[in-house]
Amino acid sequence: MESKIILDSVLVNNYINGHEKSLEILIIRHKQRIFSFILSKVSDREVAEDIFQDTFIKVINTLKRGAYNEEGKFLPWVMRISHNLIIDHFRRNKRLPKFNNTDDFDIFDVLSDEMLSIENQIIKSQILEDVRNLIEELPEDQKEVLLMRMYRDMSFKEIAENTDVSINTALGRMRYALINLRKLIEKHNIILVN
Repeated sequence: MESKIILDSVLVNNYINGHEKSLEILIIRHKQRIFSFILSKVSDREVAEDIFQDTFIKVINTLKRGAYNEEGKFLPWVMRISHNLIIDHFRRNKRLPKFNNTDDFDIFDVLSDEMLSIENQIIKSQILEDVRNLIEELPEDQKEVLLMRMYRDMSFKEIAENTDVSINTALGRMRYALINLRKLIEKHNIILVN
């Protein structure tokens, strides 16, 4: 008799409905991938374990509140949570470098441009990814104007000519795109500050 693999979405629903063991199955199923991802970013096993635990505390709290709506996308959702916690970790520790407390203190042991650069790259790539995803949620006409203006550096005159509308209509669509983008940022609770 072959054992059937229960889908993540079924396990999530079972956990929400009070079956605690379902969460344990999900954690065991995805632990290696999530933990490896976290460890690859922070390069410190203890920190990685803390972030891994914080990730699942956030997962549990979200599920218990009934705020989970990523149907069928459990792993990407958890990876996004862990990625955000990694960014939070870097932001918190930006000014608190670790060094060995010895008499042979060397300021260059503390300063690491490479680590700050990696941190900034992670934060920047996350911000860009978040913005790209939010733009996809905009109405088509607003998205078109925003992409032309922000990513192709087109003037509103050029946008108007390319979309066959007046300059005022192009300006209006851009204005609404930015308003809607702000609403989406608030709705998804995204922090765009580096």
